[in-house]
Amino acid sequence: MATSFTHIRHQGPVLRALGRTAVEALRQRVGRPSPDQGIPGPELHETLPPRPADLVRAYVRAVGGEPDAYRDTVPAHFFSQWTFPLLSKTLVGLPYPLARVLNGGCHLVVNGPIPAGEPLEVTAQLTDIDDDGQRAILHQRVVTGPRSQPDALVVDFHPIVPLGKKGGDKKKVKPTVPEGARELERWRLVRRDALDFAILTGDFNPIHWIPLAARAAGFKSTILHGFATMAFAVEGMTRHLWDGDPSRLAELKVRFRRPLTLPREVGTYVDDVGRVFVGDAPGGPVYLSGTFRTRG
Repeated sequence: MATSFTHIRHQGPVLRALGRTAVEALRQRVGRPSPDQGIPGPELHETLPPRPADLVRAYVRAVGGEPDAYRDTVPAHFFSQWTFPLLSKTLVGLPYPLARVLNGGCHLVVNGPIPAGEPLEVTAQLTDIDDDGQRAILHQRVVTGPRSQPDALVVDFHPIVPLGKKGGDKKKVKPTVPEGARELERWRLVRRDALDFAILTGDFNPIHWIPLAARAAGFKSTILHGFATMAFAVEGMTRHLWDGDPSRLAELKVRFRRPLTLPREVGTYVDDVGRVFVGDAPGGPVYLSGTFRTRG
């Protein structure tokens, strides 16, 4: 069942942040940060109202989860819905071409649950920039939790900004799903899945749901959000490894390896050393790779 467009009413802060980012990209002077740019940047903080219960339930269903597993909590992997507006403010004033930013991956540390029905304390900061002249890797950190445990969820983001031509002629070998990895499940993804994720998180980047925009950006078709790929993988591990208990996840670190164009059938794979992959098949292309740690 397609996600109702009525959930867009919850996405005002995200949509306003996208608008600010677009305006900033048009106005900015592209160059390199000055020595007095101030890195690490200031800590930004805000208190957010509880996440709407209907939005959380619809999101969990959309990424293949079981809403009853989150009756009293909010999924940790839903963080993009409430963190993006504050994260976007940490980039204001940077002289990089923000319209070209790519999602390189993220690192989640789950110190405690995100309670449903409670306000959230959110703090965000741009902590570092790794700029080698060919690309800039930004390091942003956002911390979320209720007042009783404000560091319940710590997420490190690593957006990548391409700056110029790649150095050298040597091509990087793209990773594949290890031959010995165990398949947990397969999922058939269609273009509507990306639109549903946009409706539920507010990330309406057109490359995810408008075919013409995706092709203009160099993709064969629309591509699934990296955080959606991650959410599908986490829910698969919850179902097949953790007896349906999402609180078992203590840490997850993922990299987005290549665009996942839609439609496509992919699988979630794990190995015996705590690695997870989303890919076509053992020996085939990888779209997400990562490591995870559990508790209990």
